Amino acid sequence: MERKQQLKEAFFAQDEETILKKMETTQKGLTSSEAEKRIAEYGPNELNQGKSKSIFVKFLEQFKDFMIIVLLAAALISAVFGDVTDAIIILVVVVLNAVLGVYQEAKAEEAIDALKKMSSPEARVKRDGNVVSLKSDQLVPGDIILLEAGDVVAADVRLIEIASLKIEESALTGESEAVTKDIAVITDEKVGIGDRVNMAFMNSNVTYGRGEGIVVGTGMNTEVGKIADMLATSEETMTPLQENLNRLGKYLTIAILVVAVVMFVVGMYNGREWLDMLLTSISLAVAAIPEGLPAIVTIILALGTQKMAKRKALIRNLPAVETLGSTDIICTDKTGTLTMNKMTIEKVYVNGAIQLVGAEIDLQTPVVRVMTYSNDTQIANDGTLIGDPTETAMVQYAINKGMNVKEELAKEPRVAEVPFESDRKLMSTIHQLPDGKFFVGTKGAPDELLKRCTQIDNNGKIESLDEKTKKILLDTNHDLATQALRVLAMAYKIVDQVPTDITTQGVEQDLIFAGMIGMIDPERAEAKDAVKVAREAGIRPVMITGDHRDTAEAIARRLGILEADQKGGVLTGAELDQIDDKDFATKVKDYSVYARVSPEHKVRIVKAWQKAGKIVAMTGDGVNDAPALKTADIGIGMGITGTEVSKGASDMVLADDNFSTIVVSVEEGRKVFSNIQKAIQFLLSANLGEVLTLFIATLLGWNILAPVHILWINLVTDTFPAIALGLEPAEADAMKKPPRGRKATFFSNGVLPSLIYQGIFEGGITLFVYWWATHNPAHPNDLNLVHADALTMAFATLGLLQLFHAFNVKSIKKSLFTVGFFKNKTFNLAILLSAALLSVVILIPGLNDAFSVSQLNVEQWLLVFGAAVSIIPLVEIVKFFMRRFSKNKN
Repeated sequence: MERKQQLKEAFFAQDEETILKKMETTQKGLTSSEAEKRIAEYGPNELNQGKSKSIFVKFLEQFKDFMIIVLLAAALISAVFGDVTDAIIILVVVVLNAVLGVYQEAKAEEAIDALKKMSSPEARVKRDGNVVSLKSDQLVPGDIILLEAGDVVAADVRLIEIASLKIEESALTGESEAVTKDIAVITDEKVGIGDRVNMAFMNSNVTYGRGEGIVVGTGMNTEVGKIADMLATSEETMTPLQENLNRLGKYLTIAILVVAVVMFVVGMYNGREWLDMLLTSISLAVAAIPEGLPAIVTIILALGTQKMAKRKALIRNLPAVETLGSTDIICTDKTGTLTMNKMTIEKVYVNGAIQLVGAEIDLQTPVVRVMTYSNDTQIANDGTLIGDPTETAMVQYAINKGMNVKEELAKEPRVAEVPFESDRKLMSTIHQLPDGKFFVGTKGAPDELLKRCTQIDNNGKIESLDEKTKKILLDTNHDLATQALRVLAMAYKIVDQVPTDITTQGVEQDLIFAGMIGMIDPERAEAKDAVKVAREAGIRPVMITGDHRDTAEAIARRLGILEADQKGGVLTGAELDQIDDKDFATKVKDYSVYARVSPEHKVRIVKAWQKAGKIVAMTGDGVNDAPALKTADIGIGMGITGTEVSKGASDMVLADDNFSTIVVSVEEGRKVFSNIQKAIQFLLSANLGEVLTLFIATLLGWNILAPVHILWINLVTDTFPAIALGLEPAEADAMKKPPRGRKATFFSNGVLPSLIYQGIFEGGITLFVYWWATHNPAHPNDLNLVHADALTMAFATLGLLQLFHAFNVKSIKKSLFTVGFFKNKTFNLAILLSAALLSVVILIPGLNDAFSVSQLNVEQWLLVFGAAVSIIPLVEIVKFFMRRFSKNKN
């Protein structure tokens, strides 16, 4: 236990001798027998699998929704009291909804598996004094591991020897630039992961040089392991859609139970049989429940996923579609999301002036020759550049300008070199020239390189480098650096022979300054426009990155995340550590950029915004993003550059890694929510009309509709139009409105008053037609026919009312004449199909007997049709006053 506890120590703050002693190892490595003991003690070097849910468990979890529980209760009551048909229909709807839910969410828990698969298959270690190759799962703390370019680091390692070692850690830290490693002790024990330069971390990539180190963490005791543990223990957040459906189910249940109890009491008071009233009350309660709602919501969401997939946004679970539409905050990683994740030369200082990357340049100018010669980039046969991102950027620049780099290097081959070292920050190569002389090219940090320069190349003219010129060059370096550009300087000299002393003293002296380059991981071309559109839609973009503060701030200003003249708004991970959660919750709105952050910081930022009542989307592509992706209301992974971990933890994956696709998805999400609102308004106003019709008719002693009539109306008039409403196009001003926020419900934006007055209209019109039919009978001498005609007319009126009313809910407040009657062809076909199914039970002999309805004459049909159509002008009048009231209120 004592040795396991040691794995949690800050090894980067300890020297080699101390660590070797604590890990009970030597520079020759462990013996095989000792390694076997440690495998038994620590376990294999792999990440915990985590508990995966079976398909059956996932299926059962679909029934936790409150509305589903209400429907199951309704089905049970219906079956107990003999209404088996209704019970079967409800059960079919519920099961179908569960199956669709499981199908969409089948891959929702792949994050831990993906982390495990990322482990390096093999590693070179010292065992019994020899270097051997082992499966990475056999590594143990105390092993001495060897690293070289191309390796994937198989464990967390404290480096003890290096030779120009660079490791790319963007998947863990978010930094696009490979980290130059060192072996010196770091005295600050609170330093972030990105600044622990004497460490190599599991699943990072060695891009340059070689190294050797002590394994100090394996499996779940690595930094990646900590992320895996955070993923396994993070809480699943309920989406706004799920919260809304649960809330709606509770409201409906309470309202329905109150109405059913009142109806039962009133009926008993009026002298009706208790069993008759119980069955009538249950029929009313079942009729009032929109049993098709869960399935309709699921179908609308599924239709939304199909449309979003065509626009490069792949949805991994259905509620994410709607959640996008309510997003207030988009917390986005910088590298690979807002930027290209590819270092690019942006400015070149040559011949005393700064020129942009697009300017013409002489390919034989020394600055171009040095950046391509003093460079270890390999050019594959297919043109792919392999090597350190900084160096490949230089070669790519030259290629883009028309240089055949392979050919030039073949004509002037490298014959000697002084490799890069972090202490001197320089690299030099020596090349044979056709005339027998030798070209020495040196690149590195401007301040270090200038110390070794005595002359400067100005348009081919070699001049003495005085202190005044040096100051100008250093000021230029500073100006470029403040623009978040990484600056490298180039120098050269021509010598008659290869120096005998191939060291910095023998090679890197008396150089001629050639120029400087400024490079950056540039923002995506479309990202700035996407940020602008997001702001117009009331959505706040927040950049969260592992990069340096200056770089993050500069990119944020270029994108518009920070205003050009805005002061502050940037916070580092170290500064965030000094703020407790309570204070941070009050200050989170002050910051739009976070730099040098860890995975824990990202989760804190997301949670702080959530505590502020905001709905948070988190984008990311690295392993380090996964916990925050899972914590956020909606996690958005990158499909191209993203790790399998980030994809597995996400609710949505961008197939094109394009930030602007998120904005498109938000618009689709807003449309989906609006269409769900329309479906709910349509269904509940129809059900309210049915409840009022039955309730008032019972109070008046009218036997107006039987349960079979209500069931058939619900079946044929609810489902098809409600689903077709899900295909309504987005309203023109959808992205000009602010996010509706977490507190908004399906009843917001005027839906509740609309469905109430519209339900009253439907119930009132139906009762009026029944009353008219009983007082103006076509067969006054046959009371049975009078009742049958009146019941049939009420049945037809209520059904057609709902179909015509479906046109009204195309928009909550806008006029139908503005929205358009016939733009949605699917909707029109759904109305015709529903009308046909409603009519056949009245028109077809035999079928009308089964439904206890009669044939109607032309006059009766005209009244039914006229009464049903009247719902459109009535609602138009109310909408007109609603719009006028809204304008006056504003």
